[in-house]
Amino acid sequence: MNNELLEALEILEKEKNISKATLLEAIEQSLLQACKNHFGKADNVKVEINPETCDFSVWAEKTVVENVEDPVLEISLADAKMKDSRYELGDIVRVDIQSKEFGRIATQNAKNVILQKIREEERKVLYNEYYSKEREVVTGIVQRYLGRNVSINLGKVDAILNENEMVKGETFHPTERIKVYVLEVKDTPKGPKVLVSRTHPELVKRLFENEVTEVKDGTVEIKCIAREAGNRTKMAVWSNDPDVDAVGACVGVNGSRVNAIVDELRGEKIDIINWDENPALLIENALSPAKVIYVAADNDEKTAQVVVPDYQLSLAIGKEGQNARLAARLTGFKIDIKSESQAIEAGDFDDYEEDEYYEEGYGEYDYSAGEAGDYAEDGAYAEEDAQAAYGEEDQ
Repeated sequence: MNNELLEALEILEKEKNISKATLLEAIEQSLLQACKNHFGKADNVKVEINPETCDFSVWAEKTVVENVEDPVLEISLADAKMKDSRYELGDIVRVDIQSKEFGRIATQNAKNVILQKIREEERKVLYNEYYSKEREVVTGIVQRYLGRNVSINLGKVDAILNENEMVKGETFHPTERIKVYVLEVKDTPKGPKVLVSRTHPELVKRLFENEVTEVKDGTVEIKCIAREAGNRTKMAVWSNDPDVDAVGACVGVNGSRVNAIVDELRGEKIDIINWDENPALLIENALSPAKVIYVAADNDEKTAQVVVPDYQLSLAIGKEGQNARLAARLTGFKIDIKSESQAIEAGDFDDYEEDEYYEEGYGEYDYSAGEAGDYAEDGAYAEEDAQAAYGEEDQ
């Protein structure tokens, strides 16, 4: 038994996660390469390795001839009969090759073949490991800045967080632990190249999957997400179990679940709304925390007319139009928002009366961190905080 070789293969298998069979194949190839370098050719050379004991043997298959022209491929009848008297012309004789007789160059080349195979397999193992994490969230340790990009250690490889995948104004310090979304894993000669993001909307989705059990097991579905990284995210959720409140599950007791994600995103506000198949109801929910009086949605044209109370217009539009913009992205509708007085002046609904306010769904589960980051005790967004956050003047 070749104990030294067996022990070395077991150590490599454990440390590099490379199978012993692959390493034995590399050794076989290296012996064939050594024979080719030593004899000039190796077409008739065979290698046999016992995977249990790691004992190996190398031999050449030579044809018995009367006059030898190529000693690498042929053997004389006299020499063949010295091995076994039964050999005749045309027979194939097995001639053992002693690997220790190889020259220095042949031995060095064999070593290089083994090392190259180990490097290739190590790269392949790393690539497969991180390729399986593509489109997932992983935790990394900040290493250093590479120009305006950031190098993040993910354990066995370093990932690159490009400037355009970083949240504007976000800074990192060496050894800081952060969560990133794996965008793409590329196989390169120098090993896997991993590209990650902090701005992708799927980052928020994966964080909720990790934080909220109901989302992870499929009881609650995240139907769609609209995000302006670093500022605000709107997310529509739906429960497949009538006994489970989708929004409440995502928010958690006293906002514990959503606050954990807000902290990871460094204060980014998250609005969680109920998803609805009815586009009018979905648009009404998406414009939360603003109260909506009336919604007319054209499903074919993907446009919607929305009327809100006069004092809610600035809240519905949001700071620099952010609330309306995110609602449009979330629903896929182009939303035209008017105040009540503007709609009446334009004659959009002349028969409108005060007792016909379209209030269904408003305020029941309307959560938002708001500017102050507070939740009302009954789960509804505090209207005075919202107005303070967005301002009172029409935008």
